[in-house]
Amino acid sequence: MTKEPPSKNEILNAIRDTAAKLGKRPARSAFVGHTGISEYQVLKHFPSWNSAIETAGLEPDTTNVQINDDKLIEDWGRIVRELRQIPTRTQYKHHGAYSTGSFEHHFGPWSRLPDMFREFAVDKPEWNDVLTLLPIQRSEPRPTNTNAISSQTIPHKIDVSVSSSVTQKHIKMGDRPVYGNPIDFRGLRHEPVNENGVIFLFGIVARELGYSVEAVQAGFPDCEAKRQIDAGKWQRVHIEFEYESRNYRDHGHPTDRCDVIVCWRHNWSDCPQNIEVVALSEVIKQLARDDE
Repeated sequence: MTKEPPSKNEILNAIRDTAAKLGKRPARSAFVGHTGISEYQVLKHFPSWNSAIETAGLEPDTTNVQINDDKLIEDWGRIVRELRQIPTRTQYKHHGAYSTGSFEHHFGPWSRLPDMFREFAVDKPEWNDVLTLLPIQRSEPRPTNTNAISSQTIPHKIDVSVSSSVTQKHIKMGDRPVYGNPIDFRGLRHEPVNENGVIFLFGIVARELGYSVEAVQAGFPDCEAKRQIDAGKWQRVHIEFEYESRNYRDHGHPTDRCDVIVCWRHNWSDCPQNIEVVALSEVIKQLARDDE
């Protein structure tokens, strides 16, 4: 029987206890190390780490000197230059000089930073290389009235009377790879369409889920890892990767030699209770929300 994940109240109490032990508002890395509760488990109950901290009744740290807007946005630009891409909040936490909360306080949502940087970099040619890495701004909104589109702009005859809810399907080309729906989650542009994609995505989020991978192999089970179960305590688990959880049953794997199924989609309603299922399609909804 797998251990029940911590409840909302248990997480809040753990935050307060950790703060009392440290004598200050805990950083998320310190919290995970002291409690064994992963960041993902926190985000299942709260929209962000800061929201959990505030709900626990802790006051924000006011000891820091007020940061200048230009210093903040300049450091963000430095990370864009270093990574050659716009950083997620998690990437900035690992590479940046300031807290992501400072950006929210000064500029609002994380998604506004490219536009704020453009304003900052006006008449600053030393930042031209960073500007080229930012997404292109649309100069005009896309037309929404199909009747206003000239027929000369439509290369093929299209029945515009068809409901917009109908998705046009095209013939699959046998010599081209197939992609999942766009997700743009950190280093992955599209949803996984097979087990290999699941393995790659798990590697991206394993640490936040509280796992430390020991080995990945071709035979069953696919992966040996350790996960933190309490402060300073880890336990070995055996993981099998599947695109869909039901594939585990279809492949004829034994039910007594695997602890966790990591999959993209959970569709095995009668999965044995001794096997925990981690559905990455649900996991990234939580983690992506904290990235923005």
